[in-house]
Amino acid sequence: MKRRSFLLGTSLLALEAAVSGCSATPAFEIELLKDTVPIQMVNRFRRQLEGRSAPRFVPKASLNALYEQLRGDENSSGPDEPGRFPLNLIPRRQTATGSADLVMIGDFWLTRAIQQDWLRPLNPEELQQWPQLPQRWQNLVRRNRQGELVAGDDGQIWAAPYRSGTTAIAYRRDRFEELGWTPTDWGDLWREELRDRISLLNQPREVIGLTLKKLGYSYNTADLDTVPNLKEELLALQQNVRLYDSDNYLKPLILGDTWLALGWSTDISAAVQRQHDLGIAIPRSGTALWTDLWVKPKAAPAADDNLAREWIDFCWQPNIAAQMSLLTGATSPIVWGANRADLPPDLRDNPQLLPDAEILERSEFLLPLPESTLKQYRDLWREIRQELIINN
Repeated sequence: MKRRSFLLGTSLLALEAAVSGCSATPAFEIELLKDTVPIQMVNRFRRQLEGRSAPRFVPKASLNALYEQLRGDENSSGPDEPGRFPLNLIPRRQTATGSADLVMIGDFWLTRAIQQDWLRPLNPEELQQWPQLPQRWQNLVRRNRQGELVAGDDGQIWAAPYRSGTTAIAYRRDRFEELGWTPTDWGDLWREELRDRISLLNQPREVIGLTLKKLGYSYNTADLDTVPNLKEELLALQQNVRLYDSDNYLKPLILGDTWLALGWSTDISAAVQRQHDLGIAIPRSGTALWTDLWVKPKAAPAADDNLAREWIDFCWQPNIAAQMSLLTGATSPIVWGANRADLPPDLRDNPQLLPDAEILERSEFLLPLPESTLKQYRDLWREIRQELIINN
């Protein structure tokens, strides 16, 4: 086992032990995705508090569970929302009753949470490290009260980006050695020798988005009807698709049933460390970016706003951001905005954690889209999937 893999495993196990071993209920609670905050960070933050009450860190199994907890309905998550992004793109009105002071959610859920009036905005002037956050991430969390992106100084800051990653390509090295090439960009998914050999995420924004990117368009194209041959390209891609899955897509790849899989960089990076016959590629023409966010629930007791600000600033300290990136397999946006020469070699020389700057420049967040556009995505996705059922 690689040393970094061992450190990661023990760090995360220790965090769970630290959480479960707390019998008293502290005044401040942070809910987070399991395996995203190393115990080294927790211990260092606690020392920084100098005798003040430390927060309680409560890990959850999935981002969907955190979102459901945020809206006060933790047990209602269902199979319609697998993986990192929900398939259901229509917000559901609920009453928020969560009690955590700070919660981690995926950026895809931010629009919904704002629309439902579940969050309290942050004041960037109270965050010392805010100016160090790259502009793209600042822009991502600046929204109006409808959850829409706003430019300049309009709107409010609704979240603090913690860590980010990409949509990437995982592939079997042995199979591609036989083929004599390795995947480097989206167009490779259409090659004839991959017929019935790839798996795609069960996510319309991801699959339609990568097809748009292959055709030279944005992931966030507002009107799909303006894209020539989009449906034909998707149907051609489907000739190579063996399955759609957002949760267990790496298992068929490891078993050899598929040769290539679309997935999220955190999942793939962990698998590559364990399975040396797997490789990872970040498409050269750009890919989808995602980020996990710290948000303040409106229903929280607000026991200590200073502690929330301190934790966010702590996560954004350059040395802490670098440590988090190396230990969790996802990258702090502070790292992506840093001078690469100042980064530790393990981070600077890792293309999975720190892709080429030109690739990042061509990559995009999956931004909120108008309802008319979302309907186009749903309708096109339904047609494409129906074709797969008929052909099989």
